[in-house]
This record gives sequence, C-alpha cells and structure tokens, in this order.
Amino acid sequence: MSTPAITCETTPEPKRPGASRVGLIVPSSNTTMETELPELFRRQAEATGHKYTFHSARAGMKKVTKEELLAMVGKAAQCAEAVSDADVDVIAYACLVAVMAQGPEAHEGSEQVIADAAAGNGHPAPVTSSAGALVRTLQEIGAQKVAMITPYMKPLTQMVVDYIEGSGITVLDAISLEVADNLEVGCLDPQNLPALARSLKREGADAVVLSACVQMPSLAAVQAVEDELGLPVITAATATTYEILKALGHTPAITGAGSLLSGAGILTPANA
Repeated sequence: MSTPAITCETTPEPKRPGASRVGLIVPSSNTTMETELPELFRRQAEATGHKYTFHSARAGMKKVTKEELLAMVGKAAQCAEAVSDADVDVIAYACLVAVMAQGPEAHEGSEQVIADAAAGNGHPAPVTSSAGALVRTLQEIGAQKVAMITPYMKPLTQMVVDYIEGSGITVLDAISLEVADNLEVGCLDPQNLPALARSLKREGADAVVLSACVQMPSLAAVQAVEDELGLPVITAATATTYEILKALGHTPAITGAGSLLSGAGILTPANA
C-alpha cells in the first residue's frame, strides 16, 4: 500500500475575515511580551469578536547591557524579513531599551529599517516599536511630566530618561531595580509595583510609566495602580498594544489594563 504524499505549505495560510496577524520582534530571552500582549488582545477579542494571532522572530540578547542591545539592533532587518514571511498585518519591535540606547529619536530609524525589510520581502506592513510607542503615546495623551519604574541598571535607566526627555517630556523621578539578566527581569513580581509606584516622586506628574520595559511584568498591576494614584498608568506593553490597534484601525476595548486601552478616554489626573 502506498503512503499518501504529504503536502507542505509553501505560502502562508490565506487571511480570514475578522482576524489579524500581529508580528513581534523580541529579544531571545524575552518571556513577557508574548504573554502580556496575547492576554491584552484576548480581552480585545472578547469585547469585539475580532481575533488576533501572534507570530514572533527572536534576536539574540541575554544580558541587558549596551553592547548586547546594540548587537540585537543589528539583527532587526533579518528578523523583520523572517516575521513578514507570515504575511502579518502589523509588526511590533518589542525591545524598548535596545532602541533608546542608540540615542534620541532612534525609534524612527529602527521602524523604517523594519518596514523596508518587510516590504523588500514582499510583505509590507505598518511598524511600531515599544520605544516609539511609549514616547508617542505619552505625547498623545498630553503628558508633559512623568515618573517611571525600570528594571535596568542605573546607566541604562538614565539613557531611557534622556530619550524620553529628548521628546519634550520631563521625567520627575525614575526608579531602577538594577536587574541585568533579562530572564530574571521576566521573573520580577508585578505585585511589587504598587508599592514602588507609591514611592515615586509624583508631584505635578501627568502620568506614571509603570514598566519602561517590555520584559518586566506589569499587566497585573496596571489597573490597581491607576485606580489608587488617580493618574494615567502606561507601560511599554500597553503603549505598544495601543499603537498596534491604531495601525489596524481598531478601537481599544480592553478592560482592566488602564484607561489608555479602555476605549472610554484617558483618565484625567486630579491635578490637571
């Protein structure tokens, strides 16, 4: 008896109505972006009926040092080609500090490199980056002064501060948890974030950046901190989600992740 021939796919499965493909470029040691974003989009799908799938490419990075971050940046185009093979509808470059370590407004160049690589591979798609998304989202909600928490060593946190301030936003305070190993960053307990947020110098702040890092878990704490502090609470992950939805032309309808993604309008600070 002959064995039936196995047919292998040589092209992506045709896109289906009511579904979108999200491409992610992540550090090889990242464990959080591919858990928080699918959970956020699960809530979006629950509210709207639209479905989302995720398709990732990984770039080598273990230690959160400037050298490893710059090496990762050099792999962005190759990763973009790989993820675009899935004919994704949008691409998110999910490593905030790797971009910010290159200097002010580096997200613009990084996003263009990725867009060009995807287009050159025959699958053009809109591109966002966690670095660009955080800056643009803060600008969009009118945040002129912020306080933030990062897992980085202090020199890298200062780079993030400089980058954000280079976009015209004042950083009133920044807490550095000083965790260099990226896997360890992914194991940080988000339930510690409310106490850290309380300790920030927030007088005059327009928003709190609860996690200026896509690898530091924060989703479980976003709504609680926003409710307690009465300030808009943004994270690298929620800002990236916001821009992915915008790129797809979808209105946010996500519960329990802060006013940014609720679709009900951004929370107005009590001191505004």
